Amino acid sequence: MSTTMTLTTTESPETGPAPRPVHRVTGLGVLRSEWAKLWSLRSTWITLGLGLVFLVAVGVIAAMQYSSQFDSGNPMEDDFADSTAVSLALFGTMFAQLALGVLGVLITAGEYSTGMIRSTLAAVPRRLPVLWAKSAVFGLVALVVGMVGAFGTFLLASGIVDGTDAAMGLSDTGVVRSLLGAGLYLCLIGVIGAALGSLMRSVAGGISVLVATLMLVPGLMTLLPNAWEENLTPYLPSSAGESMFALTHDSTTLSPTAGLLVFLGWTLLTLGGAAYRMVRRDV
Repeated sequence: MSTTMTLTTTESPETGPAPRPVHRVTGLGVLRSEWAKLWSLRSTWITLGLGLVFLVAVGVIAAMQYSSQFDSGNPMEDDFADSTAVSLALFGTMFAQLALGVLGVLITAGEYSTGMIRSTLAAVPRRLPVLWAKSAVFGLVALVVGMVGAFGTFLLASGIVDGTDAAMGLSDTGVVRSLLGAGLYLCLIGVIGAALGSLMRSVAGGISVLVATLMLVPGLMTLLPNAWEENLTPYLPSSAGESMFALTHDSTTLSPTAGLLVFLGWTLLTLGGAAYRMVRRDV
């Protein structure tokens, strides 16, 4: 006779499905996420390339134009009369700043335009780390592009104007400081662009404010009384930024240190406005 034994197992009431792992949101994780998103956009590569091309090409063209006029023996045009290898090399900064500033707007305002910001803030509920990460990541990229462009263009331009009155080398007084200032200026322009994109939440709006601030407002200052214009113009973002990388200064401009502090103030003001709106307003 055979005996059949049935084994039954009872599940403890405390035993259930394995809990899902909890993923903590860390600052490093947010930075890595924003880094990946930045380089996944085709516009990043295109616009950074344009910014570098503007900086290098315009600087080289200005140096070639100066060298041509110097060799011709004719009187130098007023725009080139007091030029140096540094000023010629950084002639394209005004064009590069637009490319980097516009890209800064795109990386933040673009998420609001596509609605992707909802997914981003769902993953990072505290919100502000997203703004800090976007600004830090793009600021670092803009700094590298600015430094490489400034030093590279100077080496090219100094070779072109060698033997002229504008000739300078890296060892000359103020040259390295000016080139570093240009790279830092472009870095902060990128941060301002990112902050404006988050503040305005519109690509068109952010770019409009950026262009108006850097190019239109300085022109409008000429409509003010002379005393007002002389006292206010040095503290405009564009003027303060230019003081950061100008080789020479006079009574109408800020010193490099003062220009840096003023421009940092404008940057922090823009970031503060973006942070306030991100925290206080719904997506």
